[in-house]
Amino acid sequence: MRRQLFYIPFSLTFLLLLIFILIFGLSFLFFGVIISAFMKIGFSIGDALLILLLSLLGSGINIPLATLRSDTPVVRDSYVHVFGISYRVPFRRVIRNETTIAVNVGGAVIPVLISAYLLTKFPSSLMLAVASILIVTIITHSVARPIRGIGIATPALVPPLAAALTAILLTSIIHIPDCPVDQCRVVAAYAGGVLGTLIGADLLNLGKIKNLGAPVASIGGAGTFDGIFLSGFIALLLI
Repeated sequence: MRRQLFYIPFSLTFLLLLIFILIFGLSFLFFGVIISAFMKIGFSIGDALLILLLSLLGSGINIPLATLRSDTPVVRDSYVHVFGISYRVPFRRVIRNETTIAVNVGGAVIPVLISAYLLTKFPSSLMLAVASILIVTIITHSVARPIRGIGIATPALVPPLAAALTAILLTSIIHIPDCPVDQCRVVAAYAGGVLGTLIGADLLNLGKIKNLGAPVASIGGAGTFDGIFLSGFIALLLI
């Protein structure tokens, strides 16, 4: 009798239950990590849950800002049939593309508002935050790439890593009397991750978007946990 080497040691129902528990548990862990990140910047558990809820709800809301139009030359092939023979005749056409620029509420508006709130609440950290934003902007812009049909793509971990390392480096070199190191580091990391990604990846590449053929380019709009949102809270977890 042939030996069966690969088999499921429990029922299919139990397997599905295990998968559900795993997904459910990982989801709670993921949201718990996000909440802990927001608590690092001075929010209570209730505030963090509210921010997360608003971000989830706002992820489906894109506010259109403008429509970009461009004329793109495209080469097409036409075939002429003469006496049973097909002749390939290339011709040039101009296609008009329209791209709607929008901003996502959950993925961009809320993180930017949180950054503004932190900068006004901790004004002594403004200088370090501006320096962090500038450095992250330069790094993010250097790695951002226009992708035809999609928009601007950025390696997911580059902006948050740049924000975290920049915040650590700046607070290690520059000491501000009215700004505790931990406070300055947190504000610089979050503001640098959010605003540096927004400026470096999106705003500085707006001129390229209209030629990419994407019907919609939503800033922060690849779901709630897009590059801008992720850059902010991952930067917090890394410091």
